[in-house]
Amino acid sequence: MALELRNVTKRVGAVQHIKETSLILEAGHFNVLLGATGSGKTSLIKLMAGLDPMASGQILMEDQDVTKLSTQRRNISLVHQFFINYPHMTVYDNIASPLKVAGMAKSEIQGRVEEAADILQLRPMLHRRPHELSGGQQQRCALARAIAKESQAVFLDEPLANLDYKLREELRDQLPELFSGRGAVVVYATSEPEEALLLGGKTALMNDGHVTQFGPTADIYRNPANVQAAQVFSDPPINTATITKRGQIAQMGADVQWDLAGDAANLADGNYTVAIRPHHVLPVVHNGCTVRLQGRVQVTELSGSESSAHFDQGHGNTSWVSLAAGVHPYEVGELHDFYMDPSACYFFAPDGSRVA
Repeated sequence: MALELRNVTKRVGAVQHIKETSLILEAGHFNVLLGATGSGKTSLIKLMAGLDPMASGQILMEDQDVTKLSTQRRNISLVHQFFINYPHMTVYDNIASPLKVAGMAKSEIQGRVEEAADILQLRPMLHRRPHELSGGQQQRCALARAIAKESQAVFLDEPLANLDYKLREELRDQLPELFSGRGAVVVYATSEPEEALLLGGKTALMNDGHVTQFGPTADIYRNPANVQAAQVFSDPPINTATITKRGQIAQMGADVQWDLAGDAANLADGNYTVAIRPHHVLPVVHNGCTVRLQGRVQVTELSGSESSAHFDQGHGNTSWVSLAAGVHPYEVGELHDFYMDPSACYFFAPDGSRVA
């Protein structure tokens, strides 16, 4: 089973919300749409689900053109970040609702509802109404409805965003198993890079209504094709600065330089953007982090097992982030030394394309 987008676009008045997009999303793994709020994830899901009209292009499901089919005829399920359940119905009837609309036999409906309820630990709550459930239980009800329907495509639009941390972690771990082996194309929208990495599969990075890169999630994380992809797939934000390459030396500002190696050493002399993730910028010399930076600490955060510091990097009026394991003492306003691992740097041309 595959869901294919061919040159799909969306316009609202004169504004193009989705730029020309072509993707093939397959069953057997999660297909993650990763991007910041407003990047176009929900707009693209609405196009695939048939909720919004397209300006141009085609959508095919299992090689069948469904572009002009209504949402009801596309055999899809949609789970939002909000707990959308029918308040006047029991949990059982909420899960069963699409099956009843499809005219399925009562015995088959019961079997599917009970199977989905067991998977999502809802069996004791089948006779309750949504307002009697916790937020996590309500979202489990919505997920159970999607599983029971056995749709060709399931769209999960930031389904864990409104849950507390513990429930998010619990459901996030369960989701791949919930949809494993069901033959459906699963599309999951999120703004959290960590969530994309945990879900695995393939990821489409989105920015300003455009897919900037698509492929196996781990590969994209390790090899961003352009500076936009690197920025989307980093949390905390990836650090960037302008450098000048002369010979085998990279110069960043007046006082930071290092020797280049590999592909970076073979670049033509000139100006480039360098990017490095925060966990390769540490407050101590460690594991290749040897290029000394100095910055004034602006904000610090301690998460128990990690310490982060935002500091004025001093080159181009940019703020950088250091993310280090353990507890490190910082004082806001103090000058502090940080150390960068030059082997972990990405290099981008002035047009944003990756060059090393």
